[in-house]
Order: sequence, then structure tokens, then C-alpha cells
Amino acid sequence: MVAALELYLDTDATRRIRVLWDALESEGVQSMRSLLERRHRPHVSLAVASRFDPDRVAAALHGMVVAAPLRLSFAHAGQFVGRVLWLGPVPTAELLAHHREVHARLTAAGVDLLAHYRPGRWVPHCTLSMRVPNALMAAAVRRCLEVLPMDATVVGAALTDHARGISRPLS
Repeated sequence: MVAALELYLDTDATRRIRVLWDALESEGVQSMRSLLERRHRPHVSLAVASRFDPDRVAAALHGMVVAAPLRLSFAHAGQFVGRVLWLGPVPTAELLAHHREVHARLTAAGVDLLAHYRPGRWVPHCTLSMRVPNALMAAAVRRCLEVLPMDATVVGAALTDHARGISRPLS
């Protein structure tokens, strides 16, 4: 399991993604709704690590507004190797700068981050499903396109490690 620094979306965008999760489930695609005893929340992860020390992360980010009211415009659906389906926000200069600042602070504090979330490699995304069956991928992508484009605003942030029962809000 991994730990993540998650950015949460406004009520309307969260509702729309949850409706999409339900639509995917009705197509036979296990969505993020099914994971973690339905505790999963639509989000965009800024940083991921095998494990986080919550106090070290909080100290590294002290004085920074992690839950900056960023405007996100989800404009595309995508997939990662392993049949991971996601919605992607446009990678604006503001979003990328916020991501770089978070990473600079965490790296300076000695937090070991996963390489594919580092600046220059990170693909901003909101995961919808971790294992879309190959035969259902086209139908799942069509479902995603039904909700796009979608605007959202970041309204909160938290450090999460579901395997260890950690969900620590960040300002």
C-alpha cells in the first residue's frame, strides 16, 4: 500500500465523479468506490511514497497552503499501464508550480517520494479504476467522456495512508 498527499475537490465535482464510479460499476468495472470499504474520496495526488511520517510531512509543509483553491479543468480520460483508468485535469502553470513547491519542501525534509510523482514526470490525474478488464476499457472510456469537460476547485487536502489508518487533514 502507498501513502499519498491528496487534493480534494469541491462538492459538485466530487458528486459527478461518484456518479461516474457508479456508472462504471454498472458496466462491470470495479471503481475506486469499491475500494477501502467505500472510504475512498475523489482526489488528485500531489505526492506519493511507500510510507509517510505524518509529523515530518506536516513540518515540511508548515506555512504553506497545501489546499490552495486551485481551479482544475478535467479535459481528458487516460489510462496507465496495468489498466488504470483516470480523468486528467489540464496541467496549468499554477497546478505544476504548486506541485513543484510541495515536492521541493518534502524532498528537503528527506521524505522519500515515488519517482513517477516527481516534477517533470507527474501526470496529474483522478483515478477512477485500478483494474479495468481489457474487454471493458473502450466502454469505460466512453463513460468518462460523457462527464467531460468538468471544472473543479480544490477545497481540501490530506495526508493519507489507508493501510495504517492515517488520514490527516492539511490546510
